[in-house]
Amino acid sequence: MLLVHGGEAAADAPVLRTGGVPLVPHGFTWPLCRECGGAMQFLAHLPLDIGAVAVFMCQNDPGMCDEWDAFSGGNRALLFTAPLSPAVVPAEGETLLGAVTALSPHAGEPSEELVLGRLGGEPEWWQNDETPACPSCTTPMTFTAQLEEGRDHRTAINFGGGGRGYAFHCGPCGEAAFLWQR
Repeated sequence: MLLVHGGEAAADAPVLRTGGVPLVPHGFTWPLCRECGGAMQFLAHLPLDIGAVAVFMCQNDPGMCDEWDAFSGGNRALLFTAPLSPAVVPAEGETLLGAVTALSPHAGEPSEELVLGRLGGEPEWWQNDETPACPSCTTPMTFTAQLEEGRDHRTAINFGGGGRGYAFHCGPCGEAAFLWQR
């Protein structure tokens, strides 16, 4: 199912969206980049039947923290199943996108400029298939969503200039992963 531009959304809306503030369980700690130690930028809230995937990526020194790789520490995806509320945003670092964009599922063929990703199904890989194995059970993770960079400079996610992001999850293990390709 394609994800198309659904207009603006509230920063803490419990809908498919890029930007805004992550919805997190009690006791959440904002993810830090393993490379530079800075707070990561929140990219997307992806509600699922089993909870929600929150996607983060380091933007403190773009291109220097291996944020394209699923497990190098420059990005982080988290699967939350508990009751969620807006996170406290760190005061330091590139932590939020410039705007919030609702993502609406669309079954037809919308105009290309409206497409902002894909929900479920199969990813459209830019390069080779890089489906991550779950770090807990080692089975291939389930494809959650594909994200395009965005419509303009305020909503754009930095996937290296024209790249795509890919989110995955393993429901039984409560794990999630994220990577991007260009």
